[in-house]
Amino acid sequence: MSSHGSDHISSEKQATSTGVTSAIPATSSPHANGKTKAVHNAELFAAIKEANINPRSKEAFKLYFCVFIAFCCACTNGYDGSLMTSIIAMPGFRKQFNTDTEGPTVSVIYSLYTVGSMIGAPFAAVLSDRFGRRKGMFMGAIVIIIGMIIIASAHHLPQFIVGRFILGFGIAIMTVAAPAYAIEIAPPHWRGRFAGFYNCGWFGGAIPAAIITFGTNYMDNEWSFRVPLILQAFTCILVMAFVFFIPESPRFQMANGQEEAAVAFLVKYHGNGDPNSALVRLEVEEMRDGIRQDGIDKTWWDYRPFLFSHNARWRIAQVLMISIFGQFSGNGLGYFNTQIFARIGVTEVPAQLGYNILNQGLSAIGALTAVSQTDRMPRRKVLVIGTFMCAVALAANSGLSEVIFNQKKKSADGLTFDLNYGKGALASYFLFNIIFSFTYTPLQGVIPTEALETTTRAKGLALSGFLVSAIGFINQFATPIALKNIEHRYIFVFVGWDIFESIMWYFFCVESQGRTLEQLEWVYDQPNPVKASLKVDKVVVDDTGKVAEKILDA
Repeated sequence: MSSHGSDHISSEKQATSTGVTSAIPATSSPHANGKTKAVHNAELFAAIKEANINPRSKEAFKLYFCVFIAFCCACTNGYDGSLMTSIIAMPGFRKQFNTDTEGPTVSVIYSLYTVGSMIGAPFAAVLSDRFGRRKGMFMGAIVIIIGMIIIASAHHLPQFIVGRFILGFGIAIMTVAAPAYAIEIAPPHWRGRFAGFYNCGWFGGAIPAAIITFGTNYMDNEWSFRVPLILQAFTCILVMAFVFFIPESPRFQMANGQEEAAVAFLVKYHGNGDPNSALVRLEVEEMRDGIRQDGIDKTWWDYRPFLFSHNARWRIAQVLMISIFGQFSGNGLGYFNTQIFARIGVTEVPAQLGYNILNQGLSAIGALTAVSQTDRMPRRKVLVIGTFMCAVALAANSGLSEVIFNQKKKSADGLTFDLNYGKGALASYFLFNIIFSFTYTPLQGVIPTEALETTTRAKGLALSGFLVSAIGFINQFATPIALKNIEHRYIFVFVGWDIFESIMWYFFCVESQGRTLEQLEWVYDQPNPVKASLKVDKVVVDDTGKVAEKILDA
């Protein structure tokens, strides 16, 4: 695979009916009055303008509720990340399970969650492909509740660790079905925001967990950590209560011989109730052409198609990059915020938990700002620039931490240092998390789901989940040990790695913004998908906002 392949780009096959494409007059010299605009696909842009879906309609709010249910699945995962960060710092928890804030025991407590997720990933793909996205979310919620009961009632470490494993297994099921559902129900021009909002569910769980643990920390008994553990089931209960009141994914229906139901969904939610809507006709024709009813989703063990074609290798490369880079850019340090805060002068547990709330809040602002712009911003440019800026912020943090370390060594008590450097280190760490959240949080949900076509989506997301968990295992197992042995110098590793990631995104990231999921098939079929993805059409938009004509290359 190379991004420096042939510069030749074949003519783009229009996966649309003649009735759709011929609606746009084409000319090499524009005749209509209006503004010239560059778009990734003229036919899709024209169909979207014609459909003009009302974002405040009854159907639109039903779609928002559908995405909210998927969002709750991501909340469950985010809750756990922030929960364990805070609970490990609680004296009551450490006394109950005879553990410290760092070291091998902490590594095991954290990492068994990701081991469960890794093992659950292949089963998650089977459940989602065979029974549907909604049942996948429901079954994942059941497993998580079982895990919650085990950890919340644990009085000994082995039981707690087993519960962590089961929680991870359940989250794998939920986080394969939920992002696939969110992106498959979205109108093409809302896809980025839907998938991005889903992934922001991490903060929808992390912030409440940080606030809850901040409050329960003042309870002078074992309920200080048991109450937050019990509340981990809250979003699962919401999912189980409402998931069968939302419609199934139309792409899942189309792939399983339920075309009539799939078309009805598209007419109702994407076409303002009009079966002749250009957008509906465009999507239906592309689904018919692009979704195979004998695809690999029907054979649970078959992952070979990810490797056997140029198209598939490029697709899975996007999944591999976002899965690995999205977990190993320094964000894994967030599991150990309280330990990092302690090293730069924040030593009181209430203060550590308070700063954890602040960090989650600032990160959420960065993520939600990006979500609001996801369907306008080019994915590739955001990843290249944002990842490089992550390296800059981490370099500032690690440099200031080195100064603090040297000042401590020279002090009489081995603890004294200039607090201004501590404030600078704290600010740069917050800045890193804001930049990372802006860059990666929405796109971690968008990139893999856009890169995978319908019949490979659940398996590809399962593979992504396995990789995310594997990198999470490295983060959660290695970080406590690394922080204990080499302290802040561990952060230097991510500075160099983030620069490498930025270079990789520049050469190998395929731009997916502005196209339907099925139109991306043409992009990945080209000798150089990166260059093909940057190809644009030019259209003339009249005063009413509709496309008057498409400008052909002379």
